[in-house]
Amino acid sequence: MAERKKIKTALVSVFHKDGLEELLKKLNEEGVRFLSTGGTQEFIESLGYECQKVEDVTTYPSILGGRVKTLHPKVFGGILGRRDNEGDREQMAKYEIPEIDLVIVDLYPFEQTVASGASEADIIEKIDIGGISLIRAGAKNFKDVVIVPSKAEYSMLLDLLKKNGAETELAERKCFAERAFGVSSHYDTAIHNWFCGK
Repeated sequence: MAERKKIKTALVSVFHKDGLEELLKKLNEEGVRFLSTGGTQEFIESLGYECQKVEDVTTYPSILGGRVKTLHPKVFGGILGRRDNEGDREQMAKYEIPEIDLVIVDLYPFEQTVASGASEADIIEKIDIGGISLIRAGAKNFKDVVIVPSKAEYSMLLDLLKKNGAETELAERKCFAERAFGVSSHYDTAIHNWFCGK
């Protein structure tokens, strides 16, 4: 398996859009295709870039008040599919699952919502499900996928893109995965602490 991987398709699903513009510009210049949902998709298109709707890939709309958007085998298969595994490749072809090489996520602001004194119902709605799942999937398959788990990593990826174009080394992808599990761990700990303190 080649350690160097080219980023061809990026799934972008973020809560905050600030800081994303420069990264999207560079990815677009590198010919990376965008895949997104809802407000993020509208933001990408407002910058003049083409962006495929996740709904067009899954053939499912965003449902349950936005609680279920990316949770679908065509999305997670595209992230978790092992590019060097013949069985995975055959299934991806059979079920028309697109390869997703880069995942950019910014989770719902759970801690900020708690700190604001919001109601329990509002706090619960800020427990991210799809985003945290995308982070874990991308990090698990770091051999093939770059995972950007928060705004803090935008500049890391931008620096790599400026240096190498839309290509990454295994060690770089592993570094992003390490940070991703750090984000995931911190997020779940904050949720756990809130439940314990109720």
